[in-house]
Amino acid sequence: MIDSDKRQAIYSLYKEGMGVREISRRMNIAVNTVSAIIKQKGRMLDVVREDKIAINEELLRELYNECGGWVQRIHERLKEEHKIEIGYSTLTRMVRELELGRKKQRCDHVPDQPGEEMQHDTTVYTLKIGEAWTRVVASVIYLRYSKIRYLKFYRSFNRFHMKCFLHEALMFWGVAAPVCIIDNTNLARLSGSGGKAVIVPEMERFARKYGFAFKCHEIKHANRKAGNERSFYTVQTNFIPGRRFDSMEDLNTQAFDWATVRMPVRPVSKTGLIPADAFDYERSYLQKVPLFVTPPYLVHERCTDQYGYVSCDGNFYWIPGTSRFDVKVLQYSDRIKIYHRKELLVEYELPPDGVKNEKFAPEGQPQSRYQPKNRKRPTNEEEKKLRAISTETNAYLEFVFKIKTGRERHGLVRKLYGLSQKLSPALFIKSVHRALTYRITDIATIERIAVLSMQTGVYEIQPADVDAKYKNREAYCDGRFTDEVDLSVYKMEDDNE
Repeated sequence: MIDSDKRQAIYSLYKEGMGVREISRRMNIAVNTVSAIIKQKGRMLDVVREDKIAINEELLRELYNECGGWVQRIHERLKEEHKIEIGYSTLTRMVRELELGRKKQRCDHVPDQPGEEMQHDTTVYTLKIGEAWTRVVASVIYLRYSKIRYLKFYRSFNRFHMKCFLHEALMFWGVAAPVCIIDNTNLARLSGSGGKAVIVPEMERFARKYGFAFKCHEIKHANRKAGNERSFYTVQTNFIPGRRFDSMEDLNTQAFDWATVRMPVRPVSKTGLIPADAFDYERSYLQKVPLFVTPPYLVHERCTDQYGYVSCDGNFYWIPGTSRFDVKVLQYSDRIKIYHRKELLVEYELPPDGVKNEKFAPEGQPQSRYQPKNRKRPTNEEEKKLRAISTETNAYLEFVFKIKTGRERHGLVRKLYGLSQKLSPALFIKSVHRALTYRITDIATIERIAVLSMQTGVYEIQPADVDAKYKNREAYCDGRFTDEVDLSVYKMEDDNE
């Protein structure tokens, strides 16, 4: 399209006597185009597009209502019933021009006012933590005006984690905005959506303690909290690249430093705003959080086992003493407290992420020599010793683990290790090799294979290696002076005669 100024220049050059070809060469425009512009005297002609096919407006409105707004069905009916051939794109343009159907509403435009609002959201990343790729949930809370943010990662994210995160962030800032914009998550929303959303009473009471209220944005209006969405983009492009994370604790330590130390003094693009300076200005407009707010916690009703242990989150915590009773375990984000009849018995810090099936004793107290009643019995050591016997046993374990899982796997390893202690190494290796050849996973069958090998005379039973000096051991000498067992309390068979 050649604009009006250029057209006027072409026509002026022509009136001054310059030839059409010379104008074409100088203006770098085709000769035919120059000739057409001269004929039009340099004017920009109004071109009114006329549809080749005209559709009655009333007919189109009627079909739109009958077809429920589905333009594809309207297109079919025009062709089949009314014999009107029209392009689909042309039909959709006509529907838009008639303003049929709903108009897509844009997100609310809210000015950046100091102290007005904060935003919270989560997203999922897959990060390499240690040597394994791990799915983690990133949680970010963001002050809209000052662009200050707080970031933390979780293995999973539920309502308890949401409350712990908000408590940690708001207590760190010491202030809170009166409104927290969230999406329509069921972690805080009970029913409805957007402006009609009903907040879960538990979360409503939680927010009231800090002086704010939750507010859901409209469905498909994620840009209503664009600051948070931008924060996740910044995390993906600025925080994650080029960093190594040894553990979840290391990940969150680096995230805390990045979000609260590095980013607040970094100018925001385009505006050049320094979040730390803006936060100092905005602080006076925000609501102060009370100096002390009880941290969120979960209550677990537990009963101590016969050895004094209480289980919580996959680990076992010992309560000193000999009494056994029901207790309440309060689980906080970083510690647990164990109460009995409103009296605090003991407090433990939670172990690092990933530590499970371990037992703990209070600091300064000796570790109990008893094992918790329901503690899982891993077979890592037995498996390691079996694999070290020979390549045959290693190959057999690889075969078995493809078939056996869970409890079956641990039970088989324990039984196989017990069998290895009964047999000589050579006989055990031969039996396992034969079991692998015939795809046998039953330990009793492997034991019968070993018995058959001994019966055929291929292998000799080796005598037990007994140290003849055992009578000189201290434990044996002490045992000689123990009292004889009193069996008089039992009724013997001779008494009936």
